[in-house]
Amino acid sequence: QVQLVESGGGLVQAGGSLRLSCVASGRTFSTYGMGWFRQAPGKAREFVAGIGFSGLKTSYRDSVKGRFTISRDNAKNTVSLQMNSLKPEDTAVYYCAAERWLDFVKADTDFASWGQGTRVTVSS
Repeated sequence: QVQLVESGGGLVQAGGSLRLSCVASGRTFSTYGMGWFRQAPGKAREFVAGIGFSGLKTSYRDSVKGRFTISRDNAKNTVSLQMNSLKPEDTAVYYCAAERWLDFVKADTDFASWGQGTRVTVSS
């Protein structure tokens, strides 16, 4: 449905910041709700943050609330995840996902499109 490419991952020290970006293909980005998920080695993929197609509704898992901020720039077909005060437990591969006409994103939301992921490593 839509191609997604994540970028911005890397190695940072605990307490540092990183900004992830996800660029979507096509002309209908503004109709997609977007989510960020992450998967650490040996663990299941988990919901991190989401933003509805309208940009009016955002959601976060409790452990990142107050530290991470999701935003979108429809003119650039981009959804971003600003990550501050990073902790070693944030280490994971982060994935971007898209679902058309989704305006309320939660942990069990189904997404039709997924990116390949970008790796975030937080050292202590």
